[in-house]
Amino acid sequence: MDATSKPHQIPPAMALYAEKHRIFQLMQAMLEAVLIARPQDPIEFMIEHLQKDNDEVPRVFVLGPPASGKTTISRWMGKHLNATYLCPQDLVHDRKLRKSREALARLGPQEAIPDELWACLLEERLSAEDCTALGWVLDGFPETRQQALLLQAKGISPQHVLVLYAPDTVLVERNLGKLLDPITKEVYHATFDWPMDYMVQRRLVTPEGISEQATATRLLESHRSLPGIVQTYKENHKAVNADQPCADVFAQALSFVQSRPSSNAPFTPRVLLLGPPGSGKRLQAALLAQKYGLVSLRLGELLRQQVADHMPFGDLIKPCLGSGYPVSDTVVLSVLKERLGQQDCVSRGWVLHGFPRDIDQAILMKHTGFKPNRVFFLNLPTEVALQRLCQRATDPVSGERYHGIFKPPTDTEVHKRLLQNPRDRPGRVEEKVDMYNRQVAMLEDFYDEGISLNADQDPYTIFEYVESCLVQSLPILRQ
Repeated sequence: MDATSKPHQIPPAMALYAEKHRIFQLMQAMLEAVLIARPQDPIEFMIEHLQKDNDEVPRVFVLGPPASGKTTISRWMGKHLNATYLCPQDLVHDRKLRKSREALARLGPQEAIPDELWACLLEERLSAEDCTALGWVLDGFPETRQQALLLQAKGISPQHVLVLYAPDTVLVERNLGKLLDPITKEVYHATFDWPMDYMVQRRLVTPEGISEQATATRLLESHRSLPGIVQTYKENHKAVNADQPCADVFAQALSFVQSRPSSNAPFTPRVLLLGPPGSGKRLQAALLAQKYGLVSLRLGELLRQQVADHMPFGDLIKPCLGSGYPVSDTVVLSVLKERLGQQDCVSRGWVLHGFPRDIDQAILMKHTGFKPNRVFFLNLPTEVALQRLCQRATDPVSGERYHGIFKPPTDTEVHKRLLQNPRDRPGRVEEKVDMYNRQVAMLEDFYDEGISLNADQDPYTIFEYVESCLVQSLPILRQ
């Protein structure tokens, strides 16, 4: 591109394609893989890398002190994400691994397996087909910063590092009550997680090394090592309090693992706000436009502007505005396409509300080439919409807007001359809300990555959530 011709008129379809197929992230992942592997033939290596199509499979470390629930969370996560569960101790006994015999020979009460050998075992195991294709969840490793650095040197880099923590008193109590099923390797607890199956109860055994003294020693080692490990993965780790119900811990862990790492990819927000009348779409659009410089677009205003400025479609729109009949979808899409294609929308991004109103309009909008990359459904009960809209009134003298509940006039004279917009009468509002409710299910299916929000709360609380979804990548939802 010629630098003297800035701003560049980049077709919107280019940005749509790049975001849809994550071109920037794809190139970044390939470059990282090439630099780590340093192959003799980089081109052939990149072709093979693309054919694997595994840049977004789970690669997770689950770390924490003894009895923090690492094994339980790791197993659950592996099952939920259909990823391979890995326990370092199992690798030692895996006869398929070339280094397992050497590791078994080193394993003993007087000698520990060297860190370099652990790294070799993991490197070989992670190169297997199930790990490369499905991803993996590694339970309780690395245990020291030195091990973490060795893994980095071998190109073993997790996308997410989950660190569980809890008070020492809780961890000691949990550890002393542990029981192991020697067949399934499932861990139970004498107090908190007693198995229902009588046959399982009979074969439970006490694991080695869980005496009070041994537990205290392992906790001390963990407290010394974890800060260094976290420092190694400071950009992609999350600490979760394990002193709560296991289901809650897992929910937080899963939410973190399904989140995408932060990216430096160029991103132009194209936001669509959908919701019934009174759900606060206009306010949220104004807040986004004010903070992020997005172009706020409301369909009704665009149509009225066409008429007021005697623009090409003004003559077609004017009769409809006066009679109350809807403007044809063809005209609406033409106006919208023209506005979204202007330079400010292309370069700064936009937030649109008031359109589409039904599934047919959504399909037509998609065919124009302008596709939103964030869609928010602002859900609001009908009774709340009636309360918000039917109590509105305007002072014809000052132009000040009031509300019977949230902002009543203090002056009696002002109260007497207040006028209500015919659109805010209960019958009209109920009709519009009912029309939206009949369409919303199909719109939610069409925009399957849409985010539903409860609009019956403080608008700035809603904005904080909208903002967080805007500045972060959408999570990876795996079945």
